[in-house]
Amino acid sequence: MPYFLIIDEINRGNLSKIFGELMMLIEADKRGEKNKIKLAYSSKDQFYIPDNLHIIGTMNTADRSLTIVDYTLRRRFAFIKMKPKFNEQFEAFLLKKGISKDIISSIIDKMTTLNNFINADESLGDGFEIGHSYFCSYKSGEHNKWLSNVFKYEIIPLIEEYWFDDQQLIDEYTSIIES
Repeated sequence: MPYFLIIDEINRGNLSKIFGELMMLIEADKRGEKNKIKLAYSSKDQFYIPDNLHIIGTMNTADRSLTIVDYTLRRRFAFIKMKPKFNEQFEAFLLKKGISKDIISSIIDKMTTLNNFINADESLGDGFEIGHSYFCSYKSGEHNKWLSNVFKYEIIPLIEEYWFDDQQLIDEYTSIIES
């Protein structure tokens, strides 16, 4: 039976220090009881990573203040890039929540346009694209007010942060969202 250890925002800490002696045991060919090691601070205890333990770490590559994952850790993990999904599944999810098709189309059009600008910006790129999770929190109430609040309090502040030194771009991209 497989087991999973999920570490959210794995790059928030110094991974070499956090993993310590585990670093070499994470490798696929170093797992299992046959590869157990003595712990540094114990003369008797031994430790190993079971073959059926899978470690999944999530990273927010847009957060520039976080630790960069060093090569020794990077080579022990496979990396899968996750892109925003303003697609049919997103549309179906919002339809089930009772959001109108017109509002969903508006979200998809505006966010696709904005993400194209973000992706084309050399100082940002695809790691800074704005994801669909901003629009998954709708519970109940008036749809237009909910959407207006998401744009006003979440998306527009992000635009202002991304282009903090270019008011013209802030105004241009904000107008796309507010249209």
